[in-house]
Amino acid sequence: MKIKMFGLMGGKARERASSSSFCLLEWGLNLVTAALNWKLYWCPLKMGISDTVRSLFPCIKSHSTSDGDDSTHNVEFAGGNVSLITTKESWDQKLAEAKKEGKIVIANFSASWCGPCRMISPFYCELSEKYLSLMFLTVDVDELTEFSSSWDIKATPTFFFLEDGEQIDKLVGANKPELQKKITTVADTHVACEPQPQPQ
Repeated sequence: MKIKMFGLMGGKARERASSSSFCLLEWGLNLVTAALNWKLYWCPLKMGISDTVRSLFPCIKSHSTSDGDDSTHNVEFAGGNVSLITTKESWDQKLAEAKKEGKIVIANFSASWCGPCRMISPFYCELSEKYLSLMFLTVDVDELTEFSSSWDIKATPTFFFLEDGEQIDKLVGANKPELQKKITTVADTHVACEPQPQPQ
């Protein structure tokens, strides 16, 4: 399918376009291919979309500190060991809990409109069940826009590895092998650092 693009251009560009055919189909396919390759691992952050990550992560346990009976925030989803963070208070609560229990936190900043986030979510849930010595969180960037910005989130998913609330590592993108590698390394290092019980 070839079309002449001279109607949309002016000056010399119109002359060049009117003298040669432009293959829109080939251009479109190249554009779509490039976009799919680019979006395979991460999405640029778009703020202001009110969708929720909960629909993407069937294994997420939602936590909220609101006193009202907000059933969407108090639902326990089957399976997994991932907590959905939708308020700054619940973030602070989970980090305090991790510090008290001596756990490293894996925080996944994610969005429901992000294809790579949807792709990696089941794998992230599997990892949460395998590595019980770590705390797995998912932060909904649409619910916590300002908070996500304070972490300098430029793309989703972005995974932060935190010890005592301080960043020790980071991964941008839905790269399963790299996420597995980083989590395994953190878990192995954490276990090696824990004090071993002394024989009596």
